[in-house]
This record gives sequence, structure tokens and C-alpha cells, in this order.
Amino acid sequence: MRPPRIIGKYLGLEKGPLVIVIGGMHGNEPAGPKALQRMFDMLTIEPDHNPDFYFKGCLLGLRGNTRAISKNIRFQDRDLNRIWTKEHVEKIKNSSILTLKNEDLELREMIDLIESEIAAYQPDEIILLDLHTTTAHGGIFSIPSDGEESLEIALELHAPVIMGLLSGIEGTLLHYFRTENTGVKTCAVAFESGQHNEILSVNRAIAAITNCLRTVGCVQAKHVENRHDELLISYSKSLPKVAELIAVHQINEDDEFEMAPGYVNFQKVKKGQRLAKDRHGEIYAPEEALVLMPLYQPQGEDGFFLIRELQ
Repeated sequence: MRPPRIIGKYLGLEKGPLVIVIGGMHGNEPAGPKALQRMFDMLTIEPDHNPDFYFKGCLLGLRGNTRAISKNIRFQDRDLNRIWTKEHVEKIKNSSILTLKNEDLELREMIDLIESEIAAYQPDEIILLDLHTTTAHGGIFSIPSDGEESLEIALELHAPVIMGLLSGIEGTLLHYFRTENTGVKTCAVAFESGQHNEILSVNRAIAAITNCLRTVGCVQAKHVENRHDELLISYSKSLPKVAELIAVHQINEDDEFEMAPGYVNFQKVKKGQRLAKDRHGEIYAPEEALVLMPLYQPQGEDGFFLIRELQ
């Protein structure tokens, strides 16, 4: 059966930002929804254990591609995290819901729900945190959108920050959820918590949610356990603090793309090193770089990303 869209909603006694956290935009990435469920469980019992605890704002946890989640596949017709262009969203909002299916229907259900929550809560600010995992092992990272606040949140997640990655892809949640599209000051960040089925990917996603809530003022720093910071810092200690995108190898369905085995996130490659192959032949690294998100699953539009360390 298709899981419910809403994982949980936690309303603080004091008005504050509307924090929307989404897990499972890709249906084969279970860590985000699991982390959100645990987060709401913890928030429910926190006041019983800590009488001084209080929450400012509203936390809304959502599942993304519910139909793909029910089938444990990345998507059905097309990648839900590649169709959030302003033009496409407006087209879907103006379409009869009876004519929509699969990812377009998922988008319509999500945008209707989110806009309803915004209208009901009337926040002064929206924070969107998009939780993901990767097919490869080897590291966690965060992706900021435009603006200093997004970068500040990304840095507080204690994972490598990948600058410029949004310039290499189109139609993600981070591209759409901006102030000009919501009518409210909006800040969006994506967080990759590890490999799809790695148990600690759930724990790292919980830590990222917690640190995000602390950074935007929903919870006080004194009520956040150090273990959340320690978990993220320990996993990122050998990784670059900030890196930038060099290139993206985009693929089509008929490319017969096959990533060379054994690559992990942040692995160093030399110029001319073999990375993959497709129906056109071998694919080599155009320059010395670090590999990010090598594709080891049948569905996907990006074969791999190449980045370089900034600091």
C-alpha cells in the first residue's frame, strides 16, 4: 500500500519558522522517512524527559514519491526531483487532477499540501530540508541553494558543502522552493546522509534535522545533545569542508551507461582515469577531481559528478 504523505507535524507554543523536511523524493531512499518518523517520536516524549524543553515554530515531515516508495524504486515515469521547474509546477497546478498520474500527481499532491500548510500557519520564513542518500558509499554532504542562510545551515550540518551543484542539474526541490515562488522568505538545503541502505544513514539524517532545527532557532542549543554533532563530524573528518562542481555526466535511457565498479563518494581520480562506459565507448575523467554520486542503480539521469576541493 502507498504510505501516507504526512509523516508528522509538530507545532511549537511560540510562532517561528515553518520547517518542511522531505524524505523519499526518490522511492528507493528509505533513510529520510525513517529519520523523520524517529524525530517525531523523540519530539513527542522530549517534554516528559526535559521540562524546560520548548519548540518555536512548526515542523512538517513529508514523504516525497509515495508511489515509488511503495515499490522501492527511484521513480515510476520520471525523476520527481527533476520536474520542479516553475513552468512545470504551474502547468500541473492548472491541470485537472484526474488527468495526472505518477510523478506529476505526486508533485500536485505535494504542492497542494505545502501551500495549504503555508496558508494555515502564515509563517514569516520557510525552511526546506530535503533528505537524500546515494547508491555509493564513502561520504555525506550538503547542497545549499542561493543565499547566505542556506550556506549557514549547510555548514552547520557538519558535512562537506558542495557549491554550484544546482547549476549542473535542473528541476529539483531546491530550484523551486525560493522566495519568489512561495511568496514567503524561503531557504532550502539538501542533505545526503550516506548510502541508501546503510543503518547509520538514518542516524545521520536525524542529526541533520536536529542541527537544522537548532540553526534556525526552533530548538535551543542547550537542548541538543553533542552526539548529533559528533556523529556528523566524525564521518566527515577526512573529507573537504567545501567543494565545487566541475562537471556532470548526464545520461539518457538508451545510453547503456555502466559505472566502473568500486567508486565511492569523494574518491580521487586522475586525468584520463576510466570512470564508466556506455554505447559510445569508454568514459574518462577530463581532469583530476573527486567523484561524487557514481551511479550504481538502473534508474537515474546523472552518471556521476566531478568536484574539486575549495578548502
